[in-house]
Amino acid sequence: MKVAVIGTGTMGNGIAQTFAQAGHDVLLKGRSEASLQRAHKAIDKSLSKMVEKGKMEAAQKDAIIAKIVDTMDYNDCADADLVVEVIAEDMAIKKEIFQTLDKICKPEAILATNTSSLSITEVAACTSRPENVIGMHFFNPVPMMKLVEALTRQLTSAEVHNKVVELAKAV
Repeated sequence: MKVAVIGTGTMGNGIAQTFAQAGHDVLLKGRSEASLQRAHKAIDKSLSKMVEKGKMEAAQKDAIIAKIVDTMDYNDCADADLVVEVIAEDMAIKKEIFQTLDKICKPEAILATNTSSLSITEVAACTSRPENVIGMHFFNPVPMMKLVEALTRQLTSAEVHNKVVELAKAV
């Protein structure tokens, strides 16, 4: 599965790392080269700690890092199966991002938001595919916390909810 993560902060880099560790190809969308570099530095530091503790081999760390590809262009998300948005809690910005993703992503793509406080129904309503929009709320630190809330709202399909729950269990 190809996963796109929109946002490079603490949660975004943790989500990217977690999906890559689970074997998924990850596209990490940042606003700048500097934000992407900071995200990779944090991922490298997190994985290096696992190597130091003997929880993984250095080659495994390198393979995980290689699964994360950077972009600053939303168009690169076009073939993602799942897009997880992890940006600031600002409804206007989230709506703008979801409208952009709605136009770019393939029709069957699941569009998820990591929001913990804003209306997922409101986010979903700005797309032409509200049945494919869901809340996928990870907890910090993402690579260590074995908890993800799958937040279904009025328009989210049962199929999308079930896929997200199974995916969360798998990662």
